Amino acid sequence: DFMQASWDVEEVQAKGIQHLASFVKDKSAFPCLLKCTEVVTRAMKSHIDSLDLHIEGCTLLLEILSQALEQGVMMALDECVASCLLHTVRKHSENEEFLSSLCTLLMMVSASEVAAENLRKVGIIPDLLSILSRFLHNDEICFSCCAVLWSLAVSENNGDQAVLESAVPVTSAVLQKHLQNGVVAESACSALWALSLQGCVTDSDCEPTAALLLDALRMNPERAVLVKNGCLALASLVRLSETAAFAILLDSKGSGIELIKDEYHLHFDEPGVAEALCLLMNEMVQYDEVMLDMRSQKMEKLLSEIKLQFPFS
Repeated sequence: DFMQASWDVEEVQAKGIQHLASFVKDKSAFPCLLKCTEVVTRAMKSHIDSLDLHIEGCTLLLEILSQALEQGVMMALDECVASCLLHTVRKHSENEEFLSSLCTLLMMVSASEVAAENLRKVGIIPDLLSILSRFLHNDEICFSCCAVLWSLAVSENNGDQAVLESAVPVTSAVLQKHLQNGVVAESACSALWALSLQGCVTDSDCEPTAALLLDALRMNPERAVLVKNGCLALASLVRLSETAAFAILLDSKGSGIELIKDEYHLHFDEPGVAEALCLLMNEMVQYDEVMLDMRSQKMEKLLSEIKLQFPFS
């Protein structure tokens, strides 16, 4: 009430946020803090030139959202909050340190389908792509932004086809830059999966994107989630174009089929990985020439192994 009575007074908003932050460690205050997110974001929007207030507001929101996720509470933030966050992103688009925190906040917010939809509605995707292009070297920003892209792109009622298509080269650049960083590579693979699922990868991009995904699998074989999402992305690419299927068979760095076999044997007890591999193989055998090549490489043997390992799936 104190903050809402004086939106135009920066000191009132700053003191209010500081006081609210003092309750963060009090577990009993959590239900009340959950109701404060709109007040905090509005304070940030009302005083768009105050970096200090934005830093304190962002830190408080991160604390609240972290506790919410820990307790399994999904916060469906409305379009007004999404708009406030977008204003903050645009105001501080050059401040790398603050953007690291802000992008982490956006990642947490986008975990809710409703909040992700609201971020999409206010038009945050071009801003995310701009941030990624500018701070390609920053692994925290790349990890968070790719996670947000995945949440926004995976939505079935997506009306941003042209915008999402422009996300493919940027996301590929992130994966190329951070191939050896498993956490970032995993996030980028997930984003590419969502983008390919929406049919956003052009025919000319299918082959290089498939080669890049194979590189990610080779560099991070132990990461089950990366392997699963990488294979799902490859399956979507193969569905879009036969070129992607041949890119897997004829990859210059080694047979994609042998890589698939190796990944399965490494994760033979992971049903998610096995399912993704089966989906990929199912897409590949839709092309006659590709199927003949897979037969010559004894893929039936691998399929039989998977069937024995997961007889009830």
